[in-house]
Amino acid sequence: MPATLHRRAVVKALMQDPGDDLLVVAGLGQCTWDITAAGDRPQNMPLWGGMGGAAMVGLGLALAQPRKRVLVITGDGDMLMGLGSLATIAAQRPTNLAVIVLDNEKFGETGNQATHTAPATGAPTERGAGTDLAAVARGCGIADSAVIAHDSDVPQLAKDARTKPGPIFRTVKVMTEVLPQTMPPKDGAYLKDRFRHAVLGTA
Repeated sequence: MPATLHRRAVVKALMQDPGDDLLVVAGLGQCTWDITAAGDRPQNMPLWGGMGGAAMVGLGLALAQPRKRVLVITGDGDMLMGLGSLATIAAQRPTNLAVIVLDNEKFGETGNQATHTAPATGAPTERGAGTDLAAVARGCGIADSAVIAHDSDVPQLAKDARTKPGPIFRTVKVMTEVLPQTMPPKDGAYLKDRFRHAVLGTA
């Protein structure tokens, strides 16, 4: 399925008018820059170099803060490293969790090598379609899983991610683009403390 979506536009739609009750966890690299470009805020938790952990951090937050909406925005490389988290999310069934995977079929942090979601190379009769992350999520037990590939689907994607009872999982097929690195703070302790204060207050 050819990608037609621009990742920054998708993330901007996902994070429009976030309010204080939307907690956003971002996977490493481009996803961290994407959420920052949409507006840095204390309720954003960029994981920087913590590859493979975004969905599990989101699950922990969703269970600990059931009255808040938790939105995980991560990439295909991160999700492939943490596939086991999908089975755990399905088992726990947090109704306030949405996992959005921006799938450009590349390992963006290490040179844009093809990930397993890219079509396999080889003779035409031997080529595979690549890993379908939404199908994996569905197989793990997250029934509300789908692939988003068209601009016309983005408004519904944003609505579902913010309001639909979860857990929900969406693979969003985005183009590979060279974009400015809009950086959040790099101090991990500061980010943790800022996020904790935003969620729990001063008590």
